[in-house]
Amino acid sequence: MTLADLTRGQWGLVQGLSAQGTLRQRLLDLGLVPGTPVQALFAAKGGSPTAYYVRGSVFALRGDTASQVLVEPKEEAL
Repeated sequence: MTLADLTRGQWGLVQGLSAQGTLRQRLLDLGLVPGTPVQALFAAKGGSPTAYYVRGSVFALRGDTASQVLVEPKEEAL
C-alpha cells in the first residue's frame, strides 16, 4: 500500500520509498523514513494534493509523489 492509498484520518507506518534521486532525498528530508508514523488529514476537492501529518508537521503531497511512499496501514493512532 502507498501513502496515496490512505483514507482521511487513517494512520500508516512508512516502510520504504520507491522514489529515486532528488525526490527520494526530499521525501527523506521531510521525515518519511522507515518506521515513521504518518496520518492522512484531508485532501483537495479533486483528491490531490493531500495533507499529511508527519513528526509534528503538516505538509501536502500530490498523488503521484505520495504513491512513491510505501506504508503499512494501521487501524489506530500511532
